[in-house]
Amino acid sequence: MNQAIDIQWVRLTLVYLLLIIPLAAVLWYRVPLMGRIAVACARMTVQLLFVGFYLQIIIERDNSWFNLAWLIVMIVVADVSVLRGCGFRVRRFWLPLFIALAVGVAIPLMMLIGLALNRPNLMEARYVIPIAGMILGNCLRANIVGIGRFYQDIRRSERAYLHSLAQGASLAEAVRPFVRDAFQAALAPTTATMATIGLVSLPGMMTGVILGGTDPSTAIKYQIAIMLSIFSGTAITVFLGVQFTMKKSFDAYGVLLKEIFA
Repeated sequence: MNQAIDIQWVRLTLVYLLLIIPLAAVLWYRVPLMGRIAVACARMTVQLLFVGFYLQIIIERDNSWFNLAWLIVMIVVADVSVLRGCGFRVRRFWLPLFIALAVGVAIPLMMLIGLALNRPNLMEARYVIPIAGMILGNCLRANIVGIGRFYQDIRRSERAYLHSLAQGASLAEAVRPFVRDAFQAALAPTTATMATIGLVSLPGMMTGVILGGTDPSTAIKYQIAIMLSIFSGTAITVFLGVQFTMKKSFDAYGVLLKEIFA
């Protein structure tokens, strides 16, 4: 099969004309999103141009240390984004959540590259950067939902939570219902995606591999591997994120500390 057709820069600019439709709807209904949409599109363009240029250099040089450094940068950015998305103080939780994200990404990443793809170099730029990005992107969204819901639910149901502690429940026993609900909320979108993938939509990984010139049977194998990696990474990061951040979230009596919120 042939390689993917390159898009000329002049023709790519024509695709921006698609924005006329949603922007017209925003103006017609006077939705206060015009500025945010403009900034988001500008940031997307600049960031992708920078990343594309940087990734080309990384892939050409393929230095394991550079690859590891870029991976750490990705995790740090995701770490800060999760904490801000949940409304937490970054300084208080950045290290516990960084460890949770690092572990949640490293385990499925190494399994996929080392076992499924059988690559001798686990930090090969061609595989580690894009696969880690897909896993980390889904972990980011799941952590905002899961960890954010865990603490917000305790905050909203503080009387019921304190009542459980007063009845003699330990901290682990009192937070168990909240952990269960947070875990379910975080994993529900990925579970729904796996249940409908291939029937409702053709996922990005599979589409990208096919556009790259690979036959569909190989693309399907890649997609199955990445979906299992995403689901496992999401579950690991949410579970560890809750467990690690809990150590700095409650006082000696099990009361939720208000200063964790920004």
